[in-house]
Amino acid sequence: MYYNAENPIEAQRAKEYFNWLIKHKKMFELTKKQHFRSLSQNNYLYLLLGFFALEYGDTLEYIKLEIFKKKVNRDLFKTEFINRKTGEIRESWKSTASLNTKEMTTAIERFRNYSAKEYGFYLPEPKDLIFLNEIRIQIENNKEYL
Repeated sequence: MYYNAENPIEAQRAKEYFNWLIKHKKMFELTKKQHFRSLSQNNYLYLLLGFFALEYGDTLEYIKLEIFKKKVNRDLFKTEFINRKTGEIRESWKSTASLNTKEMTTAIERFRNYSAKEYGFYLPEPKDLIFLNEIRIQIENNKEYL
């Protein structure tokens, strides 16, 4: 169950439920949840990735994994795990959904800077609504290439 501790009513319900679990000797897991990114931040990221993909000439999936995650934001996305059968250490790449708002802001800023510096592709700021709307139109008109 999710409870928002900023809401006094939900905080009280959480305490009551927690106390009930202890009183009845139930097994439970207590975890802290991160604040999720806003939908607008997620939409903004996908506009940038889509525009970069069109300019670069590759798929959105390729750009997201190979450039955005592996090349530009490796420290935010790379994880490793050990194969249980072989003992081999393997790389894995986290989902963007696992990032909080601050981490996603950092990742997007790095990507914007990388795009301009390495390829000369200017990626607009979130407040540049006219350019972002043009990107949205280009993406819609070129979906088959993404």
